Amino acid sequence: MKKLFVLLFLLIANQSFSQTYAERLGYPKGAKVVIMHVDDVGMSYDSNKGAIKAVEEGVATSMSVMMPCPWVPGFVHYLKDRPNIDAGLHLTLTSEWKDYRWGPLSGRPAVAGLVDEEGAMWSNVVSVAIHATADEVEKEIRAQIERARRMGFEPTHLDSHMGTVFATPAFLERYLKVGMEYKIPVMFPGGHDTMIQKEINSTGIKIEQAQAIGKMLWDAGLPVLDDLHNVSYGWKSKYLTTDAEIQQFHTQKYIESFKELQAGVTMVIMHCTAPTEVFQYISDSGNTRKGDMLAMLSPDLKKYIKDNGIILTTWRELMERRQKVK
Repeated sequence: MKKLFVLLFLLIANQSFSQTYAERLGYPKGAKVVIMHVDDVGMSYDSNKGAIKAVEEGVATSMSVMMPCPWVPGFVHYLKDRPNIDAGLHLTLTSEWKDYRWGPLSGRPAVAGLVDEEGAMWSNVVSVAIHATADEVEKEIRAQIERARRMGFEPTHLDSHMGTVFATPAFLERYLKVGMEYKIPVMFPGGHDTMIQKEINSTGIKIEQAQAIGKMLWDAGLPVLDDLHNVSYGWKSKYLTTDAEIQQFHTQKYIESFKELQAGVTMVIMHCTAPTEVFQYISDSGNTRKGDMLAMLSPDLKKYIKDNGIILTTWRELMERRQKVK
């Protein structure tokens, strides 16, 4: 594959983005189309339970699975009886918790740069960027896809745990390469990028480059996001004590943030978890993750979405629509 960032300027040349990717996919002009997406499925029993509840009983529409993690079989067994659920892969190249960890599916000898002194993946993105090669990242991405397929799980899309595939241009290139090769949609904001602009700047990717990548993915036959909503993990409800307080706080935060949604396809990232007494020994983010789940169940959020004409969708539907566009 040609070096992505060497040739980006050849793809755009002051390209006009007057039409959103939602419109290109056949949605009405000006439509706000949203994927309500749950990360970290398979990470724990609590993560599975929360994600399933958010989709079955709430307004969440999609989820993605961390294939190296211990509770993947539990979710895949659930999924086999529900083949229409929108489930992709949360490509996992880090293992961030202190006492609850996992290693790469490829094995240490094959991807030594992805493994720390404990035999698990590195706990942070910077360490992966320092130690791992793009070849190792690609090998592990492929291993996670192949494990899913061996288990009878065909992912609807690919995205990235902790955003690690965006850590270097070389990692990003391999992520995009594999998605295009396998014809699996990839999470990448290639449109107007209104809400995600700050995070794009932090990766060193400029808006023109992001839009060029979006065009490349579209031309490869894949659907493209206009924007990403990735702010809910920063909503700290740690000191709230009741489920009602947690639900009210997170629901209001979602409603306030949704006022900034622009026309186009936006993926809203969340971490819906139903914490048991064990989860506190994995992470101190239990209230934040429970807040995401409870917000998805909130009648107030459901009403806001309906009253404001927000169209909920899935990666599966986006790919089906893309396949019909010439």
